[in-house]
Amino acid sequence: MSSSHTTDFDHGISVIDADYVRPGQAAIHLIVEKGYAALVDTGTSFSVPGTMRVLADKNIAPEKVLYVLLTHVHLDHAGGAGAFMRLFPNAKAVVHPRGARHMADPSKLIAGTVAVYGEAGFKKMYGEIPPIDAARLIEAPDEFELDFAGRKLLFLDTPGHARHHYCIWDARSQSLFAGDTLGISYREFDVIDGGQTKQFIFPTTTPVQLDPPALHASINRLLRLQPRYAYLTHYGRIGDVPRLAANVHDLIDAFVAVAKMAQTGADQQAAIESGLADLLLQRVLRHGCPLPAEKIRELLAMDVTLNAQGLMHWLNLAACRT
Repeated sequence: MSSSHTTDFDHGISVIDADYVRPGQAAIHLIVEKGYAALVDTGTSFSVPGTMRVLADKNIAPEKVLYVLLTHVHLDHAGGAGAFMRLFPNAKAVVHPRGARHMADPSKLIAGTVAVYGEAGFKKMYGEIPPIDAARLIEAPDEFELDFAGRKLLFLDTPGHARHHYCIWDARSQSLFAGDTLGISYREFDVIDGGQTKQFIFPTTTPVQLDPPALHASINRLLRLQPRYAYLTHYGRIGDVPRLAANVHDLIDAFVAVAKMAQTGADQQAAIESGLADLLLQRVLRHGCPLPAEKIRELLAMDVTLNAQGLMHWLNLAACRT
């Protein structure tokens, strides 16, 4: 079953639009096993009404949601977790050990985001972020295994995008729930090539814990599992994982090169943004996307800005260490 809001795949996996920024920007992944449910990432508090409607349509009562699985605690992934946990009386939230304290007390996450967007901008994008009772949090260290209604889920520490990031290996579907580690692949850039859908992908290098070498290593670790599919928070299911992962590796290095070229300029942020925007436009067009250049730039604009900020922060940290 597919709708503008939800796409259902096999093995009880569905992609639910998180209602974040625009349709197709961020996804919540629903896993259903033996009538029980788990959510992978939660979007923001504004994601709650649409997701609850999907659960109701699938006859999944709130009491049947056993887990809220947070790949990392960036607010487009975990901002809605506290609001959802209030509605799921039997659920536990599973989070990376480095992120658990921020779910119990999100004040630092909120303050950091307000510093970027301002109070009004923060409220508009993320709404309320209630804390989660520490007794309802499960910390998932590297290679933690979760028994979800008899379905084994393996949690892998995958730093690079953030130090508080894990990915989930689902042996049942031979798939990864990859959060942001494998990057971003928007469905607007899909093209039909020889009767097959060919997807485009690029890294996400947002602030403040970007570590390109660690990101390369995490991607290589995931590839050793030989996944059939990966489910990305931005956005949905991708196939042909080895090819797309190779593209992410290539673009991580290209992003770093753009950033280093801008190091000596007067306005690093503007120079990196311009370089990333031009690079990604060129790659999307080479991919065969028929959209006009201005539409491609529009779809990429938010990510270009955030990626440039992350690269600039990484450069400045590297400069401090030398």
